[in-house]
Amino acid sequence: MMRRHTLLPLMVCSLGCGILPPAPLQGQDMPRVHQTIATLASPAFHGRGYVSGGEQKAAQYLQRRFRQLGLQPLSPVFRQPFTLPINTFPGRASLQVDRKALRPGFDFIAEAASGSGNLCGSVYELDTLTFSQPVAQAALLTTDLRQTVLVLHQRASRKLSDLPEPVQNHLATAAARITLVPKLTATLAGQQLPQPRLEVLATAWPRPVQTVRLQLDARLQPAYQTQNIIGYLPGLAQPDSFLVVTAHYDHLGRLGKHTYFPGANDNASGTAMLLELAAHYARPENRLAYSLVFISFGAEEAGLLGSRYFTEHPLVPLAQIRFLLNLDLLGTGSEGATVVNGRVFERQFQLLQEINAKNQYLPSLVARARAANSDHYYFSERGVPAFFLYTRGGIAAYHDVQDRAATLPLTAFANTFRLLCDFLNVQGSATK
Repeated sequence: MMRRHTLLPLMVCSLGCGILPPAPLQGQDMPRVHQTIATLASPAFHGRGYVSGGEQKAAQYLQRRFRQLGLQPLSPVFRQPFTLPINTFPGRASLQVDRKALRPGFDFIAEAASGSGNLCGSVYELDTLTFSQPVAQAALLTTDLRQTVLVLHQRASRKLSDLPEPVQNHLATAAARITLVPKLTATLAGQQLPQPRLEVLATAWPRPVQTVRLQLDARLQPAYQTQNIIGYLPGLAQPDSFLVVTAHYDHLGRLGKHTYFPGANDNASGTAMLLELAAHYARPENRLAYSLVFISFGAEEAGLLGSRYFTEHPLVPLAQIRFLLNLDLLGTGSEGATVVNGRVFERQFQLLQEINAKNQYLPSLVARARAANSDHYYFSERGVPAFFLYTRGGIAAYHDVQDRAATLPLTAFANTFRLLCDFLNVQGSATK
């Protein structure tokens, strides 16, 4: 809960001195935006994951930025701690196919729940007839897979659950599993399988293959300590009413000692936007009637865990949040932006469209229905009006090692900032 004694002086001042209207918008500092994204996506932050303290370094960076901006903490040193289980890959990550060494991150990744492995085995490619012919299934059941590496295509992997249970159990006896995929897309998991499992780019897989050498170190951390980073600016007239701006700072971390996932678009870009909005509204002439809360969530990539924890342990009453803007994937924009929940909160989406049409900020705004695809979700499920806004067009890098600061275009970043400010100014007016 908000401490009343921290709000009363501002309430008295606002009543006695009048409410300051928002000043004409000062464009955000694009060199600072580039620096923020480059810093968060740098090797020093280890992909903002759970190896080498990457997400902790990002959290400490945000604490410093919040403090420098003059935000006030809602909890000690801006932190809301919580724990999560997480599977990590801190050590060896190598794959050799016959005599060809494949590159971690570029040619292969570990499946999120993969176990450790250190083996040299022959290859067993799953015959697609296994899915349709009992004879092929019977032949498979007589094959010893314990010293083999099972290889299958992504299409086949999605159909494994359709096989009879004895066949599924037999496939699980393979020493390792490799799935050939059209694109490498890394994810996170909170559990670990007993078997090492890799995804390999199909175009990097030579044919024919006889032998696979694999080394992978996986470590399951059952109660990793992480946090949300939260600061706020008290409102000038109605400090117990809140607008909330959110963006997750975490990403996918490392795959072995030499490969990390930078996460420039996802979500250093949204974090940079959150910081620019905080810098704008921290200026006395830009303060709003409502209080503004800025939340940088941890563990979004692990399943929206930070935002779920906040909604279960709110530091401001959820019923007093007038609107929430969740910012994720804001590094492009040549095709405009999509607004998740735009079809749910139609009045607010119409306002956003009117602002955009009047000022021609973005080429288009597209409304989506509800979706559990970012940190807005648990808020709107509990009755908080919320949008998740992401930009479209430009680079296609996503959850891979190519999501780098150097190639992030930031096409519509400045205009998205202006659109969000105009929207917040209306939402944050006590007389709207």
